[in-house]
Amino acid sequence: MAEWLFDLGNTRLKCAPLENGCIGDGFAVAHDGRALPGDWADALPARIESAVLASVVPAPLRASMLAALGGRCGRVTRVHTQREFAGMRIAYAHPERLGVDRFLALIGAHARGAGPWLLVGVGTALTIDLLDREGHHRGGRIAPSPALMRESLHRRAPHLPLQGGQAGVFADDTADALASGCEGAACALVEASRHEAAALTGSMPAVLVHGGGAATVLAGIDGAIAAPSLVLEGIARWARGE
Repeated sequence: MAEWLFDLGNTRLKCAPLENGCIGDGFAVAHDGRALPGDWADALPARIESAVLASVVPAPLRASMLAALGGRCGRVTRVHTQREFAGMRIAYAHPERLGVDRFLALIGAHARGAGPWLLVGVGTALTIDLLDREGHHRGGRIAPSPALMRESLHRRAPHLPLQGGQAGVFADDTADALASGCEGAACALVEASRHEAAALTGSMPAVLVHGGGAATVLAGIDGAIAAPSLVLEGIARWARGE
């Protein structure tokens, strides 16, 4: 039996075992925000000693996941945002207002070494957080992700395609123009944040990108670093009390 880590986001559940203090091979499950696939837990061991859960979803979806774990897991611990952890201190005066996924990504980045770090999460929302050399969170930004921009436009104007297109500078096709505008808007916000962070901290931060839509930002920001397991890295540190 092992300890497992669970990151339950708005569109994906990421799962991985914690083996000798390190994240082992896990898996991810897509969901629609209302329910997990009925067979999602089949990939888990028959018995789990303990589980650590970070969740940003509504209570009913979280409850259904916990019910599925109930028959195979001895103990489940849920992570909550804290003002400070292992030398990393958040900027928010009210810790409960900072999403636990952002809190854990900050822990994961801090564990990688001295910053400054610019953390970019690309999921339903685009989140940007600055962590300075001393491990102090200097605050962040939240905006729609490129996928959410496309969905919003499609809902209001169904003739605009929901997907497709190739981002460029100036497009000569509607699908390409949508990709260029939505992806370009996200990358422009990240790039502006990077330069503003440099002015604030005195050095250009490294950009860590995670989340299901990370590829867009990785392609559009020079030197951006893929960190697909950043939240799980934070959960692992939190679970170990480090």
